[in-house]
Amino acid sequence: MQPGLTGLAQVNGRNVAHWETRFALDVQYVERITFVQDMAILAKTVVKTLHRTDIGERGTGSVIDFDVYRTMDGTSDK
Repeated sequence: MQPGLTGLAQVNGRNVAHWETRFALDVQYVERITFVQDMAILAKTVVKTLHRTDIGERGTGSVIDFDVYRTMDGTSDK
């Protein structure tokens, strides 16, 4: 699956969601691709962007970068 402008994981937690959640949402999206879902995701993206919700800031402990996550020995930031 090629990356797009937005996705299910991006409108359900953006970068404050744990990586496991993001991956699960990406899999869920790929398993049930529909035009209606794509339009809903696009609409939610606009709303999330305008309201600036679910934005985590690096260095605050609420966001773990993927490069750090993948080097961890099976643990997460939970």
